Amino acid sequence: MPQGFLYLVAVMDWFSRYVLSWQVSNTLDVHFCLEALDAALQQGQPVIFNSDQGSQFTSCAFTGRLEQQGIAISQDGRGRAFDNIFVERLWRSVKYEEVYLKDYATAAHAIESLEAYFQFYNHQRLHQALDYRPPATVHFGSR
Repeated sequence: MPQGFLYLVAVMDWFSRYVLSWQVSNTLDVHFCLEALDAALQQGQPVIFNSDQGSQFTSCAFTGRLEQQGIAISQDGRGRAFDNIFVERLWRSVKYEEVYLKDYATAAHAIESLEAYFQFYNHQRLHQALDYRPPATVHFGSR
């Protein structure tokens, strides 16, 4: 993108691989992560929230929000991508199926395109681990 970088955060249900929420920001502050967390919590409360050890996720604001909700905090070991393998796999899919194929002219274009991608990912993209079903089928069918 000619105007700089954008940062993407997503909250995923590990059981179904359904992306509950996502946000984009041009800074790595905690606020866009809290927005994604709050949007995900509107759909239900998990028992455990797993993340990496990024400063956004270790901040008092973020961990405090989880603790207020009674959600157990799980953080990956430093440099251990396999601890959060489902989200790491999501990032690979987002990069190779969306970001690397597009030449976003603006942040608004990136957000619009990512919105379409996450709709596809949740409702159409088949997952071998889900018996070749899309995440939405598993997520909403399991309730």
